[in-house]
Amino acid sequence: MDLLNTLVDKGLRRELPTREEALAVLATSDDDLLDVVAAAGKVRRHWFGRRVKLNYLVNLKSGLCPEDCSYCSQRLGSSTGILKYTWLKPEQASQAAAAGLAGGAKRVCLVASGRGPTDRDVDRVAGTIKAIKEQNEGVEVCACLGLLSDGQAERLREAGADAYNHNLNTSESTYGDITTTHTYADRVDTVTKAHAAGLSACSGLIAGMGESDEDLVDVVYSLRELDPDSVPVNFLIPVEGTPLAKEWNLTPQRCLRILAMVRFVCPDVEVRIAGGREVHLRTMQPLALNLANSIFLGDYLTTEGQAGKADLEMIADAGFEVEGAGEVTLPEHRATAGGGCGSHESAGCGSHEGGGVCGTAAPAAPANEARTDLVAVRRRGAGTDLAPNA
Repeated sequence: MDLLNTLVDKGLRRELPTREEALAVLATSDDDLLDVVAAAGKVRRHWFGRRVKLNYLVNLKSGLCPEDCSYCSQRLGSSTGILKYTWLKPEQASQAAAAGLAGGAKRVCLVASGRGPTDRDVDRVAGTIKAIKEQNEGVEVCACLGLLSDGQAERLREAGADAYNHNLNTSESTYGDITTTHTYADRVDTVTKAHAAGLSACSGLIAGMGESDEDLVDVVYSLRELDPDSVPVNFLIPVEGTPLAKEWNLTPQRCLRILAMVRFVCPDVEVRIAGGREVHLRTMQPLALNLANSIFLGDYLTTEGQAGKADLEMIADAGFEVEGAGEVTLPEHRATAGGGCGSHESAGCGSHEGGGVCGTAAPAAPANEARTDLVAVRRRGAGTDLAPNA
């Protein structure tokens, strides 16, 4: 297929595909799916070999959030019955992180619900970062605390944080349909603050919220322009009690096409399969490792994930290997520059945020039947007396 040959060539050169090309990936048929995976897999292997980076989430503060994000079980007024607790103590968070690190994770992601941290919260997280790093040499720590105020990113960096996560989630044009208590521009501002402070920026999206193909392409191009080092791709977990509980729109094939499109647009970036892979990719998860070079190990913030042992077996059975603590994730040109995937126009690297999206909408994916049997509220790990899943 000429399209795929073109996209592979561009990916190896870090050249930005056209929007029409990105839309065409999402519009490919199931008959062409393995060809799409194979093509994107060439780009993935060129930049990352067969390594898979493992990341581990620690939910420092669960629920009780004043924001109204429609996809989130921790939102204002949520009736999902999730765990609700205030800040973990540094030693509790360090103990929770140890389970994931023992399972092979090299990055710990410290997450807290809420609009954004107070300065006191930043001090609290700084103590947690210190505790984790003192007990685990070489561990990467990523903070995800919501919208940042001036100076907070710098303080997190000084405390030892390596990265900061704040996802764009969806396109600018549809953001107001998903969240009303803050804006798309607020999210862009926080990613920019993290970058400016010298933190590795981590920003991604959520697919499956009823968005169009144009919305998906738009947010991924916006991400390329923002220049993150890692792009988590979440697939909506339609948790009962949230406004999007009935949005079961994804198929495994659709998820694979989305991951392929992200890989072609951001070829040399850590693409991470995040929440929802077990729910929507299901038995196709091993194929997705040909597209993404990073996954979360174990449970998510408020829902349960696949058993950590099963993740490790899946990686080995698919012919991949867990990335070691001493290995550098990013390609040399990105690791040394400390930059992300965009704004190096002369190198053909990119432009994320761009305005409208060219092309015609691809046909909507057939509605997927609800798989509520695959959605379980987390009742173990951080905030409980039970051992975590790692």
